[in-house]
Amino acid sequence: MAKKITKQKDDYSQWYLDVIKEAKLADHSPVRGCMVIRPNGYALWENMKQALDGMFKDTGHENAYFPLFIPKSFLSKEAQHVEGFAKECAVITHSRLKSADGGVEVDPDSKLEEELIVRPTSETIIWDSYRDWIQSYRDLPILINQWANVVRWEMRTRLFLRTMEFLWQEGHTAHATEKEAVAETKQMLEVYRTFAEEYMAMPVITGVKTESERFAGAVDTYCIEALMQDGKALQAGTSHFLGQNFAKAFDVRFQDSDGEHKHVWATSWGVSTRLIGGLIMTHSDDNGLVLPPKLAPVQVVIVPIWRDEKQKEIVTEYANSILAELNELDIRVKLDARDNYNPGWKFAEHEARGTPLRIAVGPRDVENKNVELARRDTLDKNIVPRDGLADNIKNMLGSIQNELFQIAKKRMEDHTKVVDTYEEFKTKIEDGGFIYAHWDGTSETEEKIKQETKATIRLIPLTEGEKGTCMVTGKPSAQRVLFARSY
Repeated sequence: MAKKITKQKDDYSQWYLDVIKEAKLADHSPVRGCMVIRPNGYALWENMKQALDGMFKDTGHENAYFPLFIPKSFLSKEAQHVEGFAKECAVITHSRLKSADGGVEVDPDSKLEEELIVRPTSETIIWDSYRDWIQSYRDLPILINQWANVVRWEMRTRLFLRTMEFLWQEGHTAHATEKEAVAETKQMLEVYRTFAEEYMAMPVITGVKTESERFAGAVDTYCIEALMQDGKALQAGTSHFLGQNFAKAFDVRFQDSDGEHKHVWATSWGVSTRLIGGLIMTHSDDNGLVLPPKLAPVQVVIVPIWRDEKQKEIVTEYANSILAELNELDIRVKLDARDNYNPGWKFAEHEARGTPLRIAVGPRDVENKNVELARRDTLDKNIVPRDGLADNIKNMLGSIQNELFQIAKKRMEDHTKVVDTYEEFKTKIEDGGFIYAHWDGTSETEEKIKQETKATIRLIPLTEGEKGTCMVTGKPSAQRVLFARSY
């Protein structure tokens, strides 16, 4: 199977698509720009969802669901918001079809009085509900999360990274004070950072976006940025402080303890199936998918090997005893006892799918009371004793998780540079990676750099740095910002 995967160094984009195909994560859909998420890919998303959902609930959030369709008039209520999403909206104009010449066509008599937008994001429809839910300071805060799909009409798409329809979660909260809303925004940024690093084993840098990169309708957008193996950045999650923009647009007020009526303060935050793309590009290799154990749908696969029915009975009993032990430790384990595939084919399949550990057992292993244990990340194979195997595997899964993070962290550190001059910047950016450099804070300089180098400001670090002079204009700079070319 691995022979079907293009090498990273030969064609990174094709390598990425090959890994997805061989791991059976997703397929292109008959609808241009959309994808079919296959069971392997969806199981990965479910594990991400389960971990994140627990973290959201631990921070006091509840899940709800809001309509897929949004009245067009709602989007016009917040000027920056509609401007930001106007070119990405799918619009529903009619409500039914009718038969025509052996097929169907739009029934002209079913034209809607008001067009509906297929949600690109849910701020507007949610804040319409919040107007009814919020009357008093006793109703605050509202801490709501929604797991849903959204549609953004993208012209250039790539599986998981950018598709017209994708899965995500979107948090939407309402608060009595600005201080509470800003604290919520930063808290959820930290939740995303923790998830990326502790579950995905993907190191990230946190910061705030520039005005031009800010979410449409936000006062501030905070983000986590990761670095992929090809040296490009990936925005992996965002948390937005919305100020009172949506509260004013939808007239959401509350009466405080002194009887005064005030507009509430808002946040929104989200991550999507784009994280699967980030996971692939952070850890995978020319043999296929590599997964951190905490998120792998199958953490351990057991492949029994036999030549005849007598061996099959003995080996299967031995393999089932291992299966039972691992299940007791809540390790996600699968016994691959399919008769219609040979062991070599199974090995290649599970390698391409990124299963962290593979156990192979044959008659000789039964006789010697051991197993062959293979690691997906390093491709190392060793004969280890059957005695104490379950605890050994549990510890090894923890080691793999940590080592994947450390490797990715070192790669990011090795590809993070600091430059002082624009000429040096233009040279270094060709090598990829993160670059810290001074910027004068103007959108004109930001756009000039983008047009001339295809690099963007990924974030402004949250911690204040040294003052200096802009590498382009020589004007004063408050601190260095993070540049990269990105997905």
